[in-house]
Amino acid sequence: MEPIAFDDSRIIKTAAYASVAIACLLILLKAFGWWVTHSVSLQASLIDSLLDAIASIINMIAVRHALKPADAEHRFGHGKAESLAALGQALFIGASSLWLLLEARERLIMQEPIESTDVGLVVMALAIFITFFLVAYQQYVVKKTRSSAIAADMLHYKSDLLINATVIISLLSAEFFHTNLIDPIFGLLIGIYILWTAWQITRQAFNILMDRELDDEERKNILSIIHSHPEVLDVKDLRTRSSGLHQFFQLHLIMKPQLSLRNADLVANEVETEVIKAYPNSQVMIRIVPQSSENQAL
Repeated sequence: MEPIAFDDSRIIKTAAYASVAIACLLILLKAFGWWVTHSVSLQASLIDSLLDAIASIINMIAVRHALKPADAEHRFGHGKAESLAALGQALFIGASSLWLLLEARERLIMQEPIESTDVGLVVMALAIFITFFLVAYQQYVVKKTRSSAIAADMLHYKSDLLINATVIISLLSAEFFHTNLIDPIFGLLIGIYILWTAWQITRQAFNILMDRELDDEERKNILSIIHSHPEVLDVKDLRTRSSGLHQFFQLHLIMKPQLSLRNADLVANEVETEVIKAYPNSQVMIRIVPQSSENQAL
């Protein structure tokens, strides 16, 4: 298996380090904002950032491990370290969101006034500004490298943008309409959203750990690349899976029985090259099968 390209490895690591640094900065900002305002929705956002920081640190460690090249004991690489880390993150985030729901429920029953909303608004505006640039960079990294770890981390920070926006609405309601009811309601909604995010991460990580097939669009794209070769009559038994940054494809190439073994092997190599061009971190395993009445009927 080919090692991850140096440029891809570098930007993935940069994204992982940037995520941890931004999470720590957001924690400091939001902790100050919560201390000044006593807003439960801002508290919810602070908890979300704490979870983001833990998740980002786990991701950073997992990414470093996943980027190690395959060795004698791990012939298929270390990519599943990303999914194991994501699963651990999701369990921790899910448990924390339940605590947040209880806290918001308590504040809904016993409402407390929000103070210094102007400070809170400045804090949340800064948080949105910082998070937006991090998400933009993560999106670039995911598009270029298909890193599942960075994609999972990006999901946290995209939800953070939504959460920060709801906190601003909550603070504005307290400032202009003098109502404290919206604050704990938004706290509940944020808790539910964090719980849903944890479920999404769990599902994605579990699919990779269980070697689930790539989605239909990806499979169609792979089949289209293979069928584009003029010597390929058909493709049978395409199997796909992913592990971290790597994808693994197994398939049977149906070719004319008149082709010599050498020419058939050249065709298989050309097909493999084209697939790897589209999926640079993939490993393609091809079995050459001559056309017969049996595989024509399949």
